[in-house]
Amino acid sequence: MSLLDEIKSIKSGKIELRKFGITLGIVFGLLGGLFFWREKPYYSYLFILAAFFLFFGLVLPVLLKPIHKGWMTLALVLGSIMTRIILSILFYLVITPLGLISKLSGKDFLDLKFDKSASSYWVPRKKIAFEKSDYEKQF
Repeated sequence: MSLLDEIKSIKSGKIELRKFGITLGIVFGLLGGLFFWREKPYYSYLFILAAFFLFFGLVLPVLLKPIHKGWMTLALVLGSIMTRIILSILFYLVITPLGLISKLSGKDFLDLKFDKSASSYWVPRKKIAFEKSDYEKQF
């Protein structure tokens, strides 16, 4: 699913908009309370935002639709970018050095060396007696 398809499929029903408004109202209210406690002069703006989102979240959640769409679009775009960054960092800082070290040490985890004298590459499995409990816990 592409990013544009995900953005188009953002759910903006009444329930989602109500949850969005109430959640932002609570978050802005908590931030306003924190700034009030720390005696910051701009706490009142956060309380106004909290009241705005709580009011529209409870009474008229449909009016929050453009804000919700923008917020969720921003979240999807940031999530897409951060996923690629985190996976790139993981690959180049963890997987690549492990591969280079194993290559330099001569370790072949998948046993990929070609052996002309081998009649088969099948590795026979050891015969063990199975019990009933082995079938209950397969993994």
